[in-house]
Amino acid sequence: MFSVTVRDHFMIAHSFVGEVFGPAQALHGATYVVDVEFRRPKLDSDGIVVDIGRATDTLKAVLAEFNFKNLDEEEQFRGQNTTTEFMAKVVFDRMAARIAAGDLGAQAGGLTGMKVALHESHAAWAAYEGSLQA
Repeated sequence: MFSVTVRDHFMIAHSFVGEVFGPAQALHGATYVVDVEFRRPKLDSDGIVVDIGRATDTLKAVLAEFNFKNLDEEEQFRGQNTTTEFMAKVVFDRMAARIAAGDLGAQAGGLTGMKVALHESHAAWAAYEGSLQA
C-alpha cells in the first residue's frame, strides 16, 4: 500500500459537557496539527498517490471552515462534544466529500483509504481512518 501525508493546522475554542472532562468543561482553546494520509494499492499513471499541492489546498479549505471559531457557537455542532476524536471524523468526512467531488483530480479516484490525525500536542493525538469509494 502506498501513502502520502499532508499537514496543516487550525485553532478553535470549545467546551465540553461531562464530568469526565474536568477543567475542559470550561471554554478553552486548542491548536490542532492535522495530518491527512491518503492510501492506494497502486500508483496512478503519473507515478503518484495523489497530487500533494491539490491535497494541501483542499485540506486548507476544509480547515478554514473551523479555524478561529468557537465550535460551541456553530449550529452544526450544537449539543455535541467536539472532542479531538469527533473532529478527526468531521475532517475525514469533509475531505472524503471533496475527493468524491473531484477536488483532488480524477486520478484521486484510485484512492482506497484515508487517515486523519489531529495532534493536540507532541504527546497526545486522535485519529479516524476509513475506506474511500473507488
